Amino acid sequence: MGRVFSGVQPTGNLHLGNYLGAIKNFVSLQNDHECIYCVVDMHAITVKQDPKILKNNILEVAAAFVASGINPDKSVIFVQSQVSAHAELAWIFNCVARLGWLNRMTQFKEKAGKNRENASAGLYTYPVLMAADILAYHATHVPVGDDQRQHLELARDIAQKFNNDFQVEYFPVTEPVIMGNATRVMSLRDGKNKMSKSDISDYSRLNLTDSADDISNKIRKAKTDPLPLPDLSCLDNEDRFNEDIIINRPEAVNLLNIYSALSNENTKTVVSKFSEKQFSFFKNELNQLSVETLSPITKEMRKLLDDKVYLEEILNKGRDKANSIAEPILKEAKEIVGFY
Repeated sequence: MGRVFSGVQPTGNLHLGNYLGAIKNFVSLQNDHECIYCVVDMHAITVKQDPKILKNNILEVAAAFVASGINPDKSVIFVQSQVSAHAELAWIFNCVARLGWLNRMTQFKEKAGKNRENASAGLYTYPVLMAADILAYHATHVPVGDDQRQHLELARDIAQKFNNDFQVEYFPVTEPVIMGNATRVMSLRDGKNKMSKSDISDYSRLNLTDSADDISNKIRKAKTDPLPLPDLSCLDNEDRFNEDIIINRPEAVNLLNIYSALSNENTKTVVSKFSEKQFSFFKNELNQLSVETLSPITKEMRKLLDDKVYLEEILNKGRDKANSIAEPILKEAKEIVGFY
């Protein structure tokens, strides 16, 4: 049984992309793996945060974890900044990683935008901290979305270089776990852009705090095209959407992927079910499925956030467990490096 590590940033407005791309997969992994799930608040402050809002967002992510089905008796749930091994190991890895590696990280370029010179140094070295997050627990597997693959590759490079530099076989070369059809959920208003909390239009995403009426309105207004839904000819030899439909009908692909992920049905089954149907019919079905899936999570999140003492107990217990795993690993890493 491998050890799984992953985290979610407490940046507010958790949405369907966070659920399908990460949290839903966390739940399924906990039955067969030792799982460590982290609220990565240190990553969040790489861009400016309001301290009061950040504290609330940390609890919101923890509530989403538990409400979605992550069992705190099976999995470790904790806040990143409460385990000092993350920061200490990140500094060691900053001295192992090469500038050329960080210069190739595309997400920094996307997040920093045109004002790159004004971006924080933390945003630049974010992938090194991510490597420390993973390797502080000797995690063997990390469930990641498509946009995080490059960062995981960097973590693998850092592990290998550390082992080579110090002639040890200490840090594992972590494997990615890419799960499900909706690892990259796209905007409901533009199928070529990722679903994001930063999108100006709230109609671009389904928030985990949305009411049933909110979900219905957003799905009804989701962007589509005038054609019927595609038939099985839109799939390639591996029963995945072919390049032509991805380029020419991104909104249809996105909505079908969302249905597939929510229903736990494969792409071929979903495409066959709605082949050449009208979007009006499909949206009714997608709406019903979305409400059935997300409303119980929303209700449980609200209940948990009304009882912050219980959430804090879970996080404190998780912190202690995380420390008990990470501290010996960090101690040995320091000895390998030559710290006194």
